[in-house]
Amino acid sequence: MSNKTAFNIQKVTTLARLNLADNEKKRLEADLQNIITYVDKLNELNTENIEATSHVLNIENIFRKDAVAHTHSADEVLKVLPDSRKDGKFFKVPKVIEES
Repeated sequence: MSNKTAFNIQKVTTLARLNLADNEKKRLEADLQNIITYVDKLNELNTENIEATSHVLNIENIFRKDAVAHTHSADEVLKVLPDSRKDGKFFKVPKVIEES
């Protein structure tokens, strides 16, 4: 364990709702310790003169600008839809979410 950080692996697995065997808990505990050790190592780096960034690469958006274009009104579209695709003043669409 890191000198700064200790954690209860049983509590971690309970909170994460993981049902692990003892050997899996030991391996998870070792993996978490390796992550904590790595983060502690990163905290040792001097970042005083490093400018904050949101991405490591200088990326620009190459897509076109959004522009308002002519669109059809709902009434215009409803006029050309078959009756099976309409419900009064609404579009009928296939159900995509099942009720549980």
